[in-house]
Amino acid sequence: MEKEIKIYNYGLNEIKTYLFVTLFVVGNILLPQLCHLIPNGGKIFLPIYFFTLIASYKYGLKVGLLTAVLSPVVNSLLFGMPNLAILPAILTKSIVLAIAASIISNKTQKVSIITLLMVILIYQLVGTLVEWIMTSSFYIAIQDFRIGIPGMMLQLFGAYFILILSKEK
Repeated sequence: MEKEIKIYNYGLNEIKTYLFVTLFVVGNILLPQLCHLIPNGGKIFLPIYFFTLIASYKYGLKVGLLTAVLSPVVNSLLFGMPNLAILPAILTKSIVLAIAASIISNKTQKVSIITLLMVILIYQLVGTLVEWIMTSSFYIAIQDFRIGIPGMMLQLFGAYFILILSKEK
């Protein structure tokens, strides 16, 4: 079911940009910490992408890209997760996620399971290809598809629920 939502595109000169980025980065710090209480929780639930998806879809490319870059970097610096070896792959997926979510939401001005599924598949497929090139291991590259399906479902249905609740149109 498609729902119209209000889409914002805050600029780099607006305080709201940095307030929302801070909020979403904090979410992307807390959710992974919670998920890491479960063995392999980060690999299963893919929590580092959750608030990046919402930030990009609802608040535009600039909020999304800042969230996409700062979340994994801050997590890595504070907690060592993601570790430096996989940080480039995580950053690639996060940036592709931010771009795809922003483009799709701006074109449709709506949220649906289908549009969010498109965003998730775009960032996962592009990210898998880049990770395969980086690691030369197809097995490692498809890890999100092997064990991260619950995380993709969390992104799909969790983001949908949050975005329709934030409906202002």
